[in-house]
Amino acid sequence: MKPESLMMSYGFKPELSEGAIKCPIFMTSTFVFKNAEEGKAFFEIAYGHREKKENEELGLIYSRINNPDLEILENRLCLWDKAEDCAVFESGMAAITTVLLEFLKPNDVILISNPLYGGSDHFIKKILPKFNIQVLEFGAGQSKEEVALLVENSGLAAKIALIYIETPANPTNDLIDIEAIKEIALQFSSPEKTIPLAVDNTYMGPLWQHPLKHGADLVLYSATKYIGGHSDLIAGACLGSKELMQRVKGMRTFLGNMASPHTGWLLLRSLETLKARMDLQAKNASQVAAFLSSHPKVEKVYYIGNIKEEDIQFAIKEKQCLTNGAMISFDVKGGEREAFLFLNSLKLIKLAVSLGSTESLAEHPAAMTHCDVSKEDKEKFHITEKMIRLSIGVENDEDIISDIQQALEKL
Repeated sequence: MKPESLMMSYGFKPELSEGAIKCPIFMTSTFVFKNAEEGKAFFEIAYGHREKKENEELGLIYSRINNPDLEILENRLCLWDKAEDCAVFESGMAAITTVLLEFLKPNDVILISNPLYGGSDHFIKKILPKFNIQVLEFGAGQSKEEVALLVENSGLAAKIALIYIETPANPTNDLIDIEAIKEIALQFSSPEKTIPLAVDNTYMGPLWQHPLKHGADLVLYSATKYIGGHSDLIAGACLGSKELMQRVKGMRTFLGNMASPHTGWLLLRSLETLKARMDLQAKNASQVAAFLSSHPKVEKVYYIGNIKEEDIQFAIKEKQCLTNGAMISFDVKGGEREAFLFLNSLKLIKLAVSLGSTESLAEHPAAMTHCDVSKEDKEKFHITEKMIRLSIGVENDEDIISDIQQALEKL
């Protein structure tokens, strides 16, 4: 069966929950062992003191380690990305920072793409250096050869412990070739040290791009966005091989930043409509992008569907992206005054950060989500005062366009 069909039932046995058709919320901190031997066995596996025997499962211990709502949710999320294992967190940043703290140590180097989401940018460039972790950056649009040369010329190649990229980039929709970056990871790995590649896939969600298929070792999501999709929860997720996820889950256990049972239950609800929502959002976005691209008061549109065949990123799009997504950024003619006037004139579209929810949202990246990004990076990657970012929702596409049109007329 396709994942969208399995979202209704996969991993849940009604007979274990009084015949309930939906998974109940298991609001409990701890779980009762049948006997002391069972408790010992569960802890031995949880703490990695021994491998699981054939057909042996990690039993329920404590909701900081595992919980039925989270386990069923993690199993279902694995279906979309065809991952071996998944860990759900209390926020997208919790997922990202847990991975960074697990795979990096003092004196290591992290190689990152630019631009990144503002929260990721802040943690990597301002928090990690406090732990004596250096940051090496390359820009979207640089070729594999250029990135490899950058690494070689830095003199830091031997210290790289993790590569972290975001594609499409927030808020510019710039694409990065996952396979090419994986080849760089392999080039600078050694028999003693393998460099993992982690990909933030939030902009495309688990439907429109599958990084693990293209060589990524870990895929990360702000599950607040498309996976949650209703602006009523905060969550994050990380997926990958059992080997790497064992490390991620181990760090999660001791940081204590797992999602709550209630959040897990809400996400299970959201997964049932994920494909229907995202299909409609992508369809609506194509109509909005076409309107913006022909409007006289719009200077430039940043939309995957607008990438021309002669552009080097077109081949990346054709290889990686299953749709053009539902995120659009555009520059109004003018500057901050005109951008703010547009935002303040919207009626249907809500002025708020976040993305991927049922309602359409608009924000000003330079002053909001990316306000802490350096001035140099903002200029380099065109995150200017005239840029507006739209997350297209499930409303009628004609109503979305009508709202944008009346706001543009105010300029």
